[in-house]
Amino acid sequence: MRVVADGPDLVATWIAPGTPIVYPNGQDTDGRLLPLARWAIEHRPWFGSGALDLTPPGRAHAIRLLRDEGGSFRGWYVNLQMPLRRRPGGYDTRDLQLDLVVEPDGSVTWKDEDHLEQAVELGLLSADDARLARGEAERVLAEWPFPTGWEDWRPDPGWELPELPAGWDVVER
Repeated sequence: MRVVADGPDLVATWIAPGTPIVYPNGQDTDGRLLPLARWAIEHRPWFGSGALDLTPPGRAHAIRLLRDEGGSFRGWYVNLQMPLRRRPGGYDTRDLQLDLVVEPDGSVTWKDEDHLEQAVELGLLSADDARLARGEAERVLAEWPFPTGWEDWRPDPGWELPELPAGWDVVER
């Protein structure tokens, strides 16, 4: 990802289409979560029209601005995750499975509630993690940060694709 803004109230990152990523695939063919020992690591390029993520430091979510293939704005995706932890060369976080999709008309869809439940059953997340995810989702909806002010942002067309940095696979605890 490319860091677009890094301030006390917001970290904004951009991942361009085609950026090399390492994706942890932890689902079976029916979309159910697997035990961690059965997860696979996939090296692949980022798909779609790219992703601008807005993450408030200290908060357990990121807001992704969704665009269609033509670049037109189509809504927001709220990813519930552990607060960002800074590390040399980047940030670490952990997905909390639960997500929200917010349409431009303000309608909200709760997404992956089944994955949150499965993650707790499998021991991937704790009951406290699940409460954090649900509480943060409710807090975001109560604050209603939409629109974000970033809806018209576009990446510099001259930016080159980043490479995976050395040490990308080391998570500091």
